[in-house]
Parts: sequence; structure tokens; C-alpha cells
Amino acid sequence: MTDYSKLISPHINALAPSGIRKFFDIAASMQDVISLGVGEPDFVTPWAIREAGIYSLEKGHTHYSANSGLIELRQEICNYLGRKYNLSYDPKAQVLVTVGGSEAIDLLIRAIISSGDEVLIPEPCFVCYKPCTLMAGGTPVTIQTEEKDNFRLTPEKLLEKITDKTKLLVLPFPNNPTGAVMTRKDLEAIAKIVEEHDLFVLSDEIYGELTYSGEHIPFASIEGMYERTVTVNGFSKAFAMTGWRLGYACGPAPIIKEMTKIHQYAIMCAPTTSQYAAIEAMRSCDDDVEYMRTEYDHRRRVMVNGFREMGLSCFEPLGAFYVFPNISATGLSSDEFATKLLYEKKVAVVPGTAFGECGEGFIRCSYAYSIKNIEKALERIGEFVQEHIK
Repeated sequence: MTDYSKLISPHINALAPSGIRKFFDIAASMQDVISLGVGEPDFVTPWAIREAGIYSLEKGHTHYSANSGLIELRQEICNYLGRKYNLSYDPKAQVLVTVGGSEAIDLLIRAIISSGDEVLIPEPCFVCYKPCTLMAGGTPVTIQTEEKDNFRLTPEKLLEKITDKTKLLVLPFPNNPTGAVMTRKDLEAIAKIVEEHDLFVLSDEIYGELTYSGEHIPFASIEGMYERTVTVNGFSKAFAMTGWRLGYACGPAPIIKEMTKIHQYAIMCAPTTSQYAAIEAMRSCDDDVEYMRTEYDHRRRVMVNGFREMGLSCFEPLGAFYVFPNISATGLSSDEFATKLLYEKKVAVVPGTAFGECGEGFIRCSYAYSIKNIEKALERIGEFVQEHIK
């Protein structure tokens, strides 16, 4: 009988599975569960985008695209970033279309990280940065952000973690799971340290369009950071295109070239149908994005007020579509809270520890759901809190 344990790579075997999936799997086996766990828009992809995808199939556009993506899409990405953020990129050399933003993250880390290089990762954060670093042979170094700092990365905390092995800083803002954003002043302070210590930056801005107080500030737009930053973005969140699996990276041509090299061997190209649909998204769907953003903003305020009214501290998120309430008043750990809530009240949330150890004492709740479901979930959570609060 084959001993598969001898076949599996030890460092892959050591990777823990995503802490988010556990509660999805349990909830899927139960009746009448309200899930606030999925980081996915509840809106259907706008019709103009779907129509463009359908039309591309009708026209027979079913072949591979260039490794970097359709030149029409890369040009449209550049046009979009130019008109929205006054950023200028060369579509032929500085843009790579990927299979979701997650692939772009993986490609950048693999392209620049060697054995022993350290990657600074502010937590709580999306679950993929640390595993991607480990798979590339690098060393993830976490920086704990705190509620008292509005979950922003502070210069002081960044400086504490920099060593002579530090090579890359991940900036995951607007943040999943906290909803935290960084102001221009915040980013300028970080940029000064990045320049002084000769660091490179992965700026994950997948939630950039979902900002509720002022405009999103791309890190590459900060003075001196254009040459030191690869910006990762995509279509999943703002355009409600999760299932289309399409993202992109923009940055210095030498870095994009190496990322493309990995991409062409591992993936070949992103789905062609999705690329044609994305061209239409960037050309004509600003109003659709604004409509969804306005709806999210309303739900955001309902959810934040709901948690505060039930007696829990709840930081006000100014980006993405999550709230990250502090549940320590119940005396339960994050995992205990999420597990008991699911079985006792049939509401699925994600424990904060799924996003790093400093997420202990918090839960992540998505408001990418209807107001009806949000209100019903808040009612059940309120009952649960009253039964368990110390």
C-alpha cells in the first residue's frame, strides 16, 4: 500500500488549512443557517458585464489570450487607473492579468522572495500572505495591529519588525477582516520608512473601490513609492465578479516581467471570456459600482449600530464589507463564540483568529447580504450575547 506521507512535501503538509472554511462546511450541513461568513458580494454581476462575456462566446473568442492578458484589457486597466487615481502604467510592460487577485499575490511573492528573506505582514489580514511566503521559502513576520489604532499599521510597529533580512512589506488596505483603511498621512509615514530601509511593497487594494469615507489612496501614488510598489487589484469585489476569477497586478516592468514568467508556466493566461467581460466593466460600470457601494454603506451602518446596541465594542470599518466586533465581553474565545453561535442560534461568522493570532477576541461578519438577513442575524446574535455576556 502506498505511503502518501512520504510523497507529500513536508513544508506543504505543515501548512494549516484556511480557518475560514471550517464554519462554512458546518453551516452547509445545517438548516436555517444565516451566514455572515462569506467574503463575496451578494449582487449578481452587472448585466452589461455578463452580456459582454456572452457576446465574446458568441463571437467565438474561446482561445488563449497573450500570457499577460488581452492588450485591450490591459489598456483599459491603465485608462481606469489613470482617470480614477492619476496613475500611469504601460499596458505592454507594467500590467499582468491574473486568475484573481490571489494569483497576483502569489506571483509577486514568488518572484522576489528567496530563502531567508523576511516578509512583513500586518495582522489581522487575509489568509493567503503567510502561506504564500512559506511556499516561496521566505519567512513571514507578522505585525499586530490594534483596535486602539483603528487597526492601521503604525510607523512604530513597522520599525519594530524591520531587520536586515526584511525584503517585502504587505499593505492589505482596505483591510479584510477589519475594514480598516489608511489615510494619506498614514501612508506617507509608512512610505518614509519603506524608502529609508529599501523595502518593496505589495499593496493589496482589492477593496479600494469600497471605501466609505473619502477617496481610496493607492500606495503607488505616494511620492517615491511608484517604483517600489506592485499594486494588486481585481474585479471580484467591486464589480461582483467573484466567479469570473480575474485580477491584475501593476508595477515596475522588471518585476512584472518575472511575475509573468511564473504565470506563463503555471497558468498560461486568465480566462478569455472573463477578460472580455472585464473590459466592459472598466469602460461602463462606474454607476453599478457606486450603487453597490452605497448599498454596502447602508448595511455597514446597520451592522455596526446593531453590535453596539447589544453591548459589544465595534470599531467602525471604513472600507471593504466586513465588521470586526470585539466579543471579549462574553468571556468566550473567538472560536468558542463562533462555534456556539452556529449551533445555538444558527448564525455563521468567522473567528478573528482565522486572520492571525491577534484576532483573538473578535469575529468577522460580512455585510455582503440583504438587510433582511442582516437584521435577522443581528437579532439572533443579540440573544446569544445576552445569554453569554459576563
